[in-house]
Amino acid sequence: MVLTEKKCFEYETIHEGENKILKIPLERCTFPPSIEYSDLCMAKVVDALLEVSGVTIINLSQLREYEYDYSQTHLLIELSLLYKRLNKDERLAYSHLVIDPLHERYIRGSYAEFQRIISKLLKEDPLAAYITLKRLEVREKTKLNNLIDERHLVSQHKFIEVLLAVIQEMEKLKIIQQLMPHTKEEYKLGSRDIYGNIFHPTTRPDFMYTKLILEFPEGNLEESYQFGDGEDKCDVNIFSFDNNIKTMFHLTPPEFRFTEEVYELLDDAKRIMSEHKPTREEFVDPQRMREVFFNIGKDLLNDLIEHKKLKLSDDKVNQLAQALLRYTVGFGLIELLLSDPKVQDVNINAPNGELPIFIVHQDYGDCYTNIYPTRQEVDSWATKLRLISGRPLDEANPILDTELKVEGFTSRVSAITAPLSPLGLAFSFRRHRDYPWTFPLYMQPKIRYMDTLAAGLLSFIIDNNATILVAGTRSSGKSSLLGSFLVEMSRRSRIITIEDTFELPQEAMRALGYNVENMKVAGALSAPGSEVDPSIGIRSTLRLGDSAIFVGEVRSKEAIALFEAMRVGAAANVVAGTIHADSPYGVYDRVVNDIGVPKTSFKAIDIIVTTNPVISGLKKYKRVLRITEVRKQWDEDPLKEHAFVDLMVYNPKTDQLEITDDLINGNSEILKRMAGKIKEFAGDWDAVWNNIQLRADYKQAIVDIAEEFKDDQILEAEFVVGANDMFKLISDRVKDKHGTLDSSRILFDFKEWLRKEVRSRVKEESF
Repeated sequence: MVLTEKKCFEYETIHEGENKILKIPLERCTFPPSIEYSDLCMAKVVDALLEVSGVTIINLSQLREYEYDYSQTHLLIELSLLYKRLNKDERLAYSHLVIDPLHERYIRGSYAEFQRIISKLLKEDPLAAYITLKRLEVREKTKLNNLIDERHLVSQHKFIEVLLAVIQEMEKLKIIQQLMPHTKEEYKLGSRDIYGNIFHPTTRPDFMYTKLILEFPEGNLEESYQFGDGEDKCDVNIFSFDNNIKTMFHLTPPEFRFTEEVYELLDDAKRIMSEHKPTREEFVDPQRMREVFFNIGKDLLNDLIEHKKLKLSDDKVNQLAQALLRYTVGFGLIELLLSDPKVQDVNINAPNGELPIFIVHQDYGDCYTNIYPTRQEVDSWATKLRLISGRPLDEANPILDTELKVEGFTSRVSAITAPLSPLGLAFSFRRHRDYPWTFPLYMQPKIRYMDTLAAGLLSFIIDNNATILVAGTRSSGKSSLLGSFLVEMSRRSRIITIEDTFELPQEAMRALGYNVENMKVAGALSAPGSEVDPSIGIRSTLRLGDSAIFVGEVRSKEAIALFEAMRVGAAANVVAGTIHADSPYGVYDRVVNDIGVPKTSFKAIDIIVTTNPVISGLKKYKRVLRITEVRKQWDEDPLKEHAFVDLMVYNPKTDQLEITDDLINGNSEILKRMAGKIKEFAGDWDAVWNNIQLRADYKQAIVDIAEEFKDDQILEAEFVVGANDMFKLISDRVKDKHGTLDSSRILFDFKEWLRKEVRSRVKEESF
């Protein structure tokens, strides 16, 4: 139903899935769009509910939209049904109550008050109606003492019985039951603040589709912080609860600090902008498209500002243009959530509009939010992802994997739809760090993903061209760990990355001076199309010259090609990838039994690094759990034939990776094989061990000096890459000068350089 000129409170009903929404535009009304704070608004809504049945959601709009969910709507439906019964009940009629005409002078005033309560006050302020009825009951009972005539007494008793019957009916109302506990506080008859305890509408401006609950929950405030720049700062409040294990992430976006005239401005701009929908060709380059639409929006806003004779600063116009961009061609509040550096995952579940957005927070783990996306918005996200990726998302192809790149963050996106998700669209956005993870970042005390010696061991393994698989379950940190391996690579090496959805930080690596070629292949679940089969992509790398190969994730038949690359590249280059498995044998089972890689090819793996979350109470922490070498002398079952030899194993009691006897005693065939190719290490296990320890010590020195100077940027890739280069240069200088890799001298010289470099940074920043 489309209405052009709506009068005040000219409502309509619309159906969204299983919901029947009572939609009431109040732009032409003088009262506020609030059931809780406006008696007139509450009364009008009750009147509408008397005329419309089956309503599950109430939506009021006046510059912003206010939506009351089923539980709140049900309170008013129950109230409207009682109102209807009472006002049609002949037993409450004046003629039925007054038996004796002489009693009329005793009851006329009280009955008029009674009628006002049940015909007017009940739908405007049910709590006040209930309390006023209770007071009327007390007064009418007092009158019994002054009545002598039996006929007067009969009429008065009958009136009191009616009062008691209505009071009892009102006491059954859930709205009264929920409000009464709050009357023990400072409640004044007629005050509407008390309704704020039970009515919490989700809110959004008209230019947004997403709904928010702005009121804070009754819980324990764990933390408050902001992210963003200038006026674009977002407020975040984290709440826990005494009687609920859930944690709430409450976001207040900058748009909710706008004035009403700014809301009108954005509404007008969005209506005009919506006339120009981006084409498929424009979505091929999303960054360019966003630049174009930002400039269009900014010009449009300036024209509207001039027309409306408003005065807004250039910074404010830029802020409004960014908001307009988010809610037209962008992904709305998803973009703000992913701009929070502490948010790791954003999940939207079906059915859309009924459930909040869920996130994974780096400090608080799984949280629910105060944000409810509408079906209209979710549908628009699906359309945009189809255009950005060039991949289908429909009943024939119910899965879509792609990446979303917006200024401020990049994210991997997985979307599913019917029939795989029978209740509708669902999404998972995984945020990538702006820069790669580094070993020193992982080592810092507040993260403790790996310890010092593990960093030294992995550094040695990577530097000596191992073939490595990083194994773990979903959200275990596999891709991030693989990205940190890239930082350990020499900038003299050529690196080829192969992914179906870009997750490895290849752009950041190029910005850091790495020679990186990234290849995009078809996803394992993608429909046949123009994208290259991953196994072909992997084989093609063998024709691209001397290169280290990093495969984003091993899922299917491309594993055969990957192991072929490992066998060819094992002698001279790092070949590494990630795989879903929770143990070394789990990797074998997946690769050989599920995917079909020959057992002999599986032997091409040198090292399996297992990473998974560990649980402590209600919290989860990501940890490297094992560093395992894969020996080659086995025929049928690597587990039974002891081919998996742990070099380091996680101890949950100490929360650390611990060295195994095999490693400390030099019983590592893989490390000995690596050492055999290096003059300084060949046949000398002590030299190998000293070098592993040296690498651990120099990385710990980076962590220590970052802590000393309270500068976490020292742990980031930009600094760590330079430090890794310098470690190699110092090692070569010491070897050339002294003929050996003297660990103590190398570490001393490195620490001297490190302190000088950090002091130089501090000096530059002070200027």
